[in-house]
Amino acid sequence: MTLDALLRVERAAFRLDLALTAAPGEVIALLGPNGAGKSTALRALAGLLPLSSGHLRLDGAPLEDPAAGLHTPAEHRPVGVVFQDYLLFPHLSALDNVAFGLRCQGLRRGPARATALPWLERMGLADHADARPGALSGGQAQRVALARALAVRPRLLLLDEPLAALDARTRLEVRAQLRRHLAEFEAVAVLVTHDPLDAMVLADRLVVIEDGTQVQAGTPAEIARHPRTDYIARLVGLNLYQGTADGHLVRLADGVELTTTEELSGPAFVAFPPAAVVLQRSRPDSSARNVWQLEVAGLDLHGDQVRVDLTGALPLAADLTPASAAELDLAPGTPVWASVKAAQTHAYPA
Repeated sequence: MTLDALLRVERAAFRLDLALTAAPGEVIALLGPNGAGKSTALRALAGLLPLSSGHLRLDGAPLEDPAAGLHTPAEHRPVGVVFQDYLLFPHLSALDNVAFGLRCQGLRRGPARATALPWLERMGLADHADARPGALSGGQAQRVALARALAVRPRLLLLDEPLAALDARTRLEVRAQLRRHLAEFEAVAVLVTHDPLDAMVLADRLVVIEDGTQVQAGTPAEIARHPRTDYIARLVGLNLYQGTADGHLVRLADGVELTTTEELSGPAFVAFPPAAVVLQRSRPDSSARNVWQLEVAGLDLHGDQVRVDLTGALPLAADLTPASAAELDLAPGTPVWASVKAAQTHAYPA
């Protein structure tokens, strides 16, 4: 493993306890709600926040071990960081910004600039080498920041919400470029993001953190298929429930029952997408085994669909076309019948 870390950081009202390992070339995305500990983990990896206990090894070399009194300062770690707000030096050209880390490693100005220029060329920014950050677009500035981080050939690349400050169109373009550069990166990259699409597109493995600890880890496909917390379910756009399975029936703690096609026994999750929910103003006359009378709590646009939040025996989210929502004349407080076919659900062990 290139990265072997046990990150334990204790603060006044928060404790991070997170184990991370990664092989060469692997991209890990840290996901979690605000305050989960993602940024704390990134700062600890960078050396900006000392560990209370645990360890950090990179390529087998110890960088931090509180028990042994070892803490390698940030500037002496083979780590590159790309910040959300770029943090480019405004008085330096794009080329000199990329060369900055190389200068810090001891290269003279000429050789540092000569090494930095090919990195700008790889980012498609050779024509902007002399431009200062104020003359660059957000996407261009972020690519300069990425070039600066990669130019020092780090063994660990840390990306802190690298696309968050970009508009939608630029984000799409830079995400595609970042995916290509990360695919070519031979060391380990750790990405912190709130955006599930960024994580799904860029990462080989997702690590989901809540309250300072890992609650789930796996490939993007595994996480999307088998969410294990409400946060993850919302992230991947699923309704999620936990109960006890007996054959094709899963009984929730409040007594509500869900029928599924899978046959299980014991603790289980049941998930289904909002698009699987059918809403009607009167009780449906259909083959659906899962039917509940609920009440509209709110409506919101969700892409090209209307997301309907429902309360009652089984709180859930449903996605409708705007035409269907208008035809049903939905509004907060409207009573509706919701149904989901068993074939549209997915049950798996908890």
